[in-house]
Amino acid sequence: MTIRVLVADDHAAVRAGIVLILGGHDDIEVVGQASDGEQAVAMTLALRPDVVLMDIRMPKLDGISATRELSGIADVLILTTFDIDEYIFGALRAGAAGFLLKNTDAEALVDALRVVARGDGLISPSVTRRLISAFRTTVPERRPYQVDSLTPREREVLMCIGRGLSNAEISAELDMAEATTKTHVSRLLNKLGLRSRVQAAILAQELSAGG
Repeated sequence: MTIRVLVADDHAAVRAGIVLILGGHDDIEVVGQASDGEQAVAMTLALRPDVVLMDIRMPKLDGISATRELSGIADVLILTTFDIDEYIFGALRAGAAGFLLKNTDAEALVDALRVVARGDGLISPSVTRRLISAFRTTVPERRPYQVDSLTPREREVLMCIGRGLSNAEISAELDMAEATTKTHVSRLLNKLGLRSRVQAAILAQELSAGG
């Protein structure tokens, strides 16, 4: 399967570099380039890429606001220079499927695109602990009720997500079809009021730690 990617960054040189990196892989096709957030939203709606590689600081509409508008339309992988809590957590709350820093090497970037395209979440290891801490302070008070609403199987899937397992790995561990795993993931996200798999992973890690 070819992964169709839209690259959104306000710096032409950065876009060109990313396109060059991605162009060396047969399973990835760059279908468009956007120079601001408004353009990223419009092009995503028109071109329907599988993944939007999104910068945060852009004119007209920032990457976090653009990500919020694209929730449920395309998976968004944030790629930014700014390792700032406000940006990291804001992007994931907006529904981003992943968050990487621009100092990520080329192969790791390509691997991240593949991970997000197959429906799994990904965050840079350097920010995971801070995300868990931030999630603890901002998660809604109604969360305990939401977690209690999960079926035993959905809770098992949630814990697997928290361990960083992919859908395929969850399916193997819990002995069920991958399509069934995807259904459970979708249902538990809806019950918990979460926008992305990454948010679920953070919640699962907090629950595992006794939060």
